[in-house]
Amino acid sequence: MAAPKLTLQELERRLTAEFPQMLNPQTGYSIDDVWPGGSRVRKRFSPKSLRPGGTIAGTTMMTLADFAPYVAILATVGWVPEVVTTHLSINFLKKPPARDLVAEARLIKLGKRLAVAEVGIRSDGEDDLVAHATTTYAIPSKVK
Repeated sequence: MAAPKLTLQELERRLTAEFPQMLNPQTGYSIDDVWPGGSRVRKRFSPKSLRPGGTIAGTTMMTLADFAPYVAILATVGWVPEVVTTHLSINFLKKPPARDLVAEARLIKLGKRLAVAEVGIRSDGEDDLVAHATTTYAIPSKVK
């Protein structure tokens, strides 16, 4: 399998510089791994992510569902931060416990103008999904 166009370290460096509001130690979001057509990202557990009832807020899972494919696309096509989400659909499948969340994205279609991804979100150390999402991203015409 070919190497990603951007390594995990290069993505972290660029995202930290360009999007510090997303990728910095205070947010708890990080990149675990990248490969051509995929990525694994993490949200460290924080009590600030809990909503009433003691579950992790859906907005936290939705952010992971958006971030993981974005990272996968950048790793696959190169540094094009202008890639934007055009659609995100998420199903919350079960209440996640109070621990890290891990999202794995897989690009199921990568065209000239659109990328479609599938995202599975799990609680760290568990096999069962807590959420499943599909996403679509617009790719600027200057790419590819």
